[in-house]
Amino acid sequence: MSTLRLMAIHAHPDDEASKGAATTARYVAEGHEAMIVTCTGGERGDILNPAMDSPGNAERIPEIRREEMARAIAALGAQHHWLGYIDSGLPQGDPLPPLPPGCFALEDDDTVVRDLVKVIRKFRPHVIVTYDENGGYPHPDHLKVHATSMKAWDEAGNPDYAPEIGKPWTPLKLYYTHGFIRQRMQLFHDVLLREGKPSPYGPLLERWQAHRADIMARVTTQVPCADYFEQRDDALRAHATQIDPAGAFFGTPVEVQRKLWPTEEFELAATRVSTSYPENDLFAGISVENTES
Repeated sequence: MSTLRLMAIHAHPDDEASKGAATTARYVAEGHEAMIVTCTGGERGDILNPAMDSPGNAERIPEIRREEMARAIAALGAQHHWLGYIDSGLPQGDPLPPLPPGCFALEDDDTVVRDLVKVIRKFRPHVIVTYDENGGYPHPDHLKVHATSMKAWDEAGNPDYAPEIGKPWTPLKLYYTHGFIRQRMQLFHDVLLREGKPSPYGPLLERWQAHRADIMARVTTQVPCADYFEQRDDALRAHATQIDPAGAFFGTPVEVQRKLWPTEEFELAATRVSTSYPENDLFAGISVENTES
């Protein structure tokens, strides 16, 4: 089997676990290569798991998040690259406060694009996965990932762009990851209610109705990856400061998820190869023998 390469660009540690993790694990298990690029260290992330919310952990959050990321990457079997920028935090209030100086969202786009192109040219991915124009949700770091990923997609194969940082490489497909699907969550919610069990999804669904569009209308590609849900969950649990084991991520048993919704969802945003819809494979239309150079 020919080896293909997938690169997923994420804003913070834990994003790789909540968005496309089982797909990543599947492709690695099938003999392909996967690279996770994490743009920031997640330094300004709150501790969301009550069991981890202690003064000692709060003081060590940058170090802890790097340790958590290493465990998550091991669970997925992927390669990893820190881009090295500082988490912008999620501003709260009305009006919103200014972003902190030196944070990722305020970095010059051209500087970030150059860093991403350097990694792309070194790893040479056939497929890149990133966020849509809304960032998945409008965190300033997610919006920055979208803007700079799109420019890096354009420039990585341009021989006139920064030739000193590596030989040009032209990725063939670019996807948006859609890790949070309302219909999926509604399905799990309804099952729990029919069984007379409490559902952790209710508050999320209420907020969803008010603020989110129907992402499934944009999905082009559903990747079957149910056999790798345990690895996805291991990666989620690795981010112990961020993932509450009593929360929605673990609200439905894996065996039920496998039966009711065995896929992860993506949107093909750009392609340089022919494909047909709907897809069930991020590498659809790509022949490695015709891409190596």
